[in-house]
Amino acid sequence: MTNNIIEVQNVTMCFNLVQEQFSGLKDLVIMASRGKLKFNKFFALKNIDLQIKRGEAWGIIGRNGSGKSTLLKLISGIYAPTKGKIKVRGSIAPLIELGAGFDMELTARENIFLNGAVLGYSREFMKNNFAEIVAFAELEQFADVPIKNFSSGMVARLGFSIATMVKADILIIDEILAVGDAVFQEKCYKRMRKMMDNGTTVLLVSHNIADVKKICQKVLWLDHGQMKMIGDVQNICNSYENI
Repeated sequence: MTNNIIEVQNVTMCFNLVQEQFSGLKDLVIMASRGKLKFNKFFALKNIDLQIKRGEAWGIIGRNGSGKSTLLKLISGIYAPTKGKIKVRGSIAPLIELGAGFDMELTARENIFLNGAVLGYSREFMKNNFAEIVAFAELEQFADVPIKNFSSGMVARLGFSIATMVKADILIIDEILAVGDAVFQEKCYKRMRKMMDNGTTVLLVSHNIADVKKICQKVLWLDHGQMKMIGDVQNICNSYENI
């Protein structure tokens, strides 16, 4: 039996980008109906091969537009690859986009139960864990305030608290902790470390190389959608910092 929890096999992701300019959805529909739309192919990822073992912590680094977030969305099942296969053996707690899964018009309390339902938890389970979620996010005084009135840091704290309230097999984080303050970031790192000690696999996308070195054992460096380097965290991060 394989010990790999994630296998990315020769994966390519291609998007079709519209060439023409249009002023709105109506123009887009008219142009499409007349066969006047032309597309450029954009390869966000090309021929990616990656095997991640249970309990490992991986950093994914690279400049903006290198394909980091696209890879996380493929692993999370948000996208299907244009070519290749992805195998994931376990449950995923994804923190990919700030505010994803939240209804900004609802309160923090309502969003906690909404997210719980989406994740498949019973209302009773969420009631039993509600106080811990709010306390970890440090939002006790804001439980009944609409999310639209929260700062980005408050939204990040709530998202992280909900995603990590139970042990997932895989925790995926895409820059979301960058909006939190230093004290809360350290709190998150301690929880992540505890999850890792209990066998959770972590995938972290970050431009903060110090965080990658602090959390991860291995790194994938992407450049223009292609694998530039893969392996030991110190060697690759040092190479990346010296470019």
